[in-house]
Amino acid sequence: MQQAILSIIEQLKQNGTELKVYERSLAQHEGVRLVMIKRDGRKALLAEGLGALADALEGEAVAGGASPSKLCPLSHANRLVLNRFFPYTAPRAFGTGIATIGLGDRLGIASPGHIETVRGKELRPILAQQSIRELNLTGRDYKQVLDAACYAAFQEGYTDGFGADGDHLKVEADIEMALGLGFTMLTLDCSEHIDNTVEGLNEEQLMAKYAEVPADIRAHYEGKYLNRTFEVAGSGFVYNPQSLAKNVLIYAKAIEYMEHVFRKYIQTAGREIDFEISIDETLTPTDPASHFLIAEELYGRGVTMFSMAPRFCGEFQKGIDYIGDVNRFEEELKVHAAIADHFGYKLSIHSGSDKFTVFPMIGLHTKGRFHLKTAGTNWLEAMRVIAKEKPALYRRMHAYAFEHFHEATAYYHVKADLNAIKPLADVTDAELPDYLNDDDARQMLHITYGVLLQAKDANGQALFKDEFFKTMDDYELSYTEALSAHIGKHVALLGK
Repeated sequence: MQQAILSIIEQLKQNGTELKVYERSLAQHEGVRLVMIKRDGRKALLAEGLGALADALEGEAVAGGASPSKLCPLSHANRLVLNRFFPYTAPRAFGTGIATIGLGDRLGIASPGHIETVRGKELRPILAQQSIRELNLTGRDYKQVLDAACYAAFQEGYTDGFGADGDHLKVEADIEMALGLGFTMLTLDCSEHIDNTVEGLNEEQLMAKYAEVPADIRAHYEGKYLNRTFEVAGSGFVYNPQSLAKNVLIYAKAIEYMEHVFRKYIQTAGREIDFEISIDETLTPTDPASHFLIAEELYGRGVTMFSMAPRFCGEFQKGIDYIGDVNRFEEELKVHAAIADHFGYKLSIHSGSDKFTVFPMIGLHTKGRFHLKTAGTNWLEAMRVIAKEKPALYRRMHAYAFEHFHEATAYYHVKADLNAIKPLADVTDAELPDYLNDDDARQMLHITYGVLLQAKDANGQALFKDEFFKTMDDYELSYTEALSAHIGKHVALLGK
């Protein structure tokens, strides 16, 4: 590290400041050296020297150094400066040529551990990945989400690139907002344009409802698909009058919306955007023939994708392993992966954290070209750190989550049986981390993150949030190590 900046750090230490230096962050632009530090529990940028970078950063001068220097807060404005002078700190699109993993950091503190997990691997991280639901439950916004990811890349000196995903966005105002802020990936949630009422209709009801579809739409689909066979990687898809009618009724409006969003926002962005189509938020698994029809229709209209997320058979519930017939899953996965490969996009797997049984299959049948989304497992690893390092806090949070569990089920579907969770009073402090290995306790804790972070006492003071984040800051390295081990298991089983 440059002597001049070292002398400033020593000066700060002599002032009685508790100070940590993130040495991987050290960067230089012309005559200015920049490094991230943590001073009395608060991170900041320390800039030393004269030049355009120092002029652009907002901050306060540091007295006593051998050269001009200033401390700069990790503000949104300073993040934009970093992006301008050090492009590796800004998110980017990756296209379809390399595997990607979405690592939704709900807390804004997990990205250093995520970076450590993927460093040097043939896998790129989507560090910023949040849905509107998650933002509402955590009280954050997209500026904060993106700021945290960019600063983490700088802190860790990570230059291989990362993405930012506006996850499961449904409405155009949110899409426009995310892309306007610089997000490089859009996951379009089409669930509100997919008709889930069709699945239960008998043949007569199905065809009667189909007859109500505008004649030009019926003519288009019938002319292109009716009684035709499409061959893809050894699989043949045939659309008879009933199966075609069903697909049109379920997906035609969604396809129109996909095309609309692509033309209005993706084509006009003026930069590369990784465009993902999500059709997984439905009541029934995606039939491979439906997957093919959607892709064939979109590519026929000139719509290209980064990835598509079908709903797979079985259950991809939050925070636990795959539930269902593994053999059937693998057979259908082969077909879904072949369809994606045929058109040139990646297969995307949502709620993908902790699905250790099927990870090897995903890596194999996608030929290592996939997008996997994880999120809540990072919160669970934070709770593991709390259980180890601050057992009294963990006990309070666990008890509150148990009491308020059903509030969280309004947002998430899980199988957790609270009666199967070992009573907290019967568990020693040393055994508390074992709750994070129990499926029922994991799911209870997994979905109550919003309840816990927003909980307040009668005076409006946070019950857990402040102490939680203070503990996580005190044990920053422990959290990085926990994430590196846990997400690292995902990465290894996926073959990366």
